[in-house]
Amino acid sequence: MRRVYMDHNATTPVHPEVLEAMLPFFREQFGNASSIHWAGREVKKYLDEAREKVAALMNADPQEIVFTGCGTESDNMAIKGVAFTHQDKGRHIITSKVEHHAILHTCQFMQGMGYQVTYLSVDRDGLVDLEELRRSIRPDTVLVTIMFANNETGTIMPVREIGEICREKGVLFHTDAVQAVGKISIDLKRLPVDILSLSGHKLNTPKGIGAQFIRKGTKLSPLIHGGAQERNRRAGTENIPYIIGLGKACEIAMRDFDKRHEYLRNLRDRLQEGIFRAVPHVELNGHPVLRLPNTMNVSFLYVEGESLLLNLDLEGVAVSSGSACSSGSADASHVILAMGKSPLVAQSAIRFSLGLTNTPEDVDYVLEVVPRIIERLRAISPLYQKASRSKA
Repeated sequence: MRRVYMDHNATTPVHPEVLEAMLPFFREQFGNASSIHWAGREVKKYLDEAREKVAALMNADPQEIVFTGCGTESDNMAIKGVAFTHQDKGRHIITSKVEHHAILHTCQFMQGMGYQVTYLSVDRDGLVDLEELRRSIRPDTVLVTIMFANNETGTIMPVREIGEICREKGVLFHTDAVQAVGKISIDLKRLPVDILSLSGHKLNTPKGIGAQFIRKGTKLSPLIHGGAQERNRRAGTENIPYIIGLGKACEIAMRDFDKRHEYLRNLRDRLQEGIFRAVPHVELNGHPVLRLPNTMNVSFLYVEGESLLLNLDLEGVAVSSGSACSSGSADASHVILAMGKSPLVAQSAIRFSLGLTNTPEDVDYVLEVVPRIIERLRAISPLYQKASRSKA
């Protein structure tokens, strides 16, 4: 049985070059970057180089990059750090209904701390309404946090326009770019973004490393207190091997960007066209054009998404029915429901997210097994039988 992994938005395999770059820092290069002796100085040099590589991928200054433990920590750091620093101005935060739970649950926590949160709606393609954003900003608004690209549908938000509105209103803007960094071009010298979160394991590093872009002059309280590491932004001895790995992954993403983007988009389009040609009653979730090159979310109507996921797994195909952070939940996707789609559509959604390890042969194999599974599941679906009788 062939094994096909198409869940790269959940996590990615470690790139061989990333692993190779990390290995010396588990062995001979073991020093603490804060130490002033030779062992610390040697490691500090590589730490600075990694910071430069992460910054270069997004056209930022190295001093604006703070290393964290993951994307979720970076999101928490942005929201709590801004909220606590600027609470004298106000206690109002704006986000959207389709954010990752790292944002939504943190905002819910802030509500428990006495903050007010406005959750912006999205249209059928998953895009926020810019006029609703403009109307929602108040004198006591301290932060707008809206993701760069959605982890379930791949829809890319109008980040530039959101940032321009925030600048006009004098409000800080944070974007969760965990799914976007390395997949689409991001130029932080031109984009009006104040804080940006990213995660290494979406970029072919091991799990356990993330980063935060904090524009010069932006004030926020640290989430973790202790030492003076990361320019007093994030205390704790730096995780040097993983930071080196993230730097290498960003270097690879920058080096191979155009080739990677075209390759993934072609694979995704091949998969999408094949599914829509072979399977009836399929609905695309997310913007048809403003979308990550590797992501396709589709609803196979009259089929329960979890059943399809399990049957695909039996055929060796690994996909997702939503965010990996929501696995174990039988609830329909909050993202697709927020887009105004019915529970039937949301419950039947499957996310295919491709990566560099996928091949055209992988796509052909998926196109071979999906129609067969859908036909079998619909044959025992009361909803499909009912719909077929009503059309007869």
